[in-house]
Amino acid sequence: MERSDAARNRARLLEAAVRLIGECGVEQLTMEAVAREAGVGKGTLFRRFGDRGRLLLTLLAEAEADFQEACLYGPPPLGPGAPAHERLTAFGCALIERMAAGADPGAALIRQLSGERRYISDVTDAYHRHVSGLLRDLGVMGDRDVLAHALLAFLDIDALDHLHRARGIPVARIQAAWADLVRRVVTPGAPAEG
Repeated sequence: MERSDAARNRARLLEAAVRLIGECGVEQLTMEAVAREAGVGKGTLFRRFGDRGRLLLTLLAEAEADFQEACLYGPPPLGPGAPAHERLTAFGCALIERMAAGADPGAALIRQLSGERRYISDVTDAYHRHVSGLLRDLGVMGDRDVLAHALLAFLDIDALDHLHRARGIPVARIQAAWADLVRRVVTPGAPAEG
């Protein structure tokens, strides 16, 4: 059990970090500024989160909680009630749209994490379990674990930024490519669309 003062400090630190991100952007977030804004010593912040990367991972998990909830329990096609291939398509299309949106807090946080930290995050694990589970539900044969990683690589923030920001490819075109990729994975031998 977490002590009540520790729980209050955690909440104050996270609220302070969110306020600072809203004011200055996640790029400018420093541990010193968070501690000062929360009214606690830097030692309290570092004992709680270890470093800036772990603080960002915690903020990412909180920022992504609603999206994860929608994937697991929300209305179709993102949530249950739609066929698995529609859910998988909707999942990727929603992530693509969110990553392209300039104001999405999850995308902003992900961009600040190193690749290694992104891959070990609880958020990435949850998305992997979700995609792998949908592949299982679809009866996809083979190594669904690795195939889920391969599909998620298409949704990597650096790849999406390159396609959308650097190459100028519209979001709708990237989403159409995702839908085509899902269709090919779940229906081997499917001809290309378009």
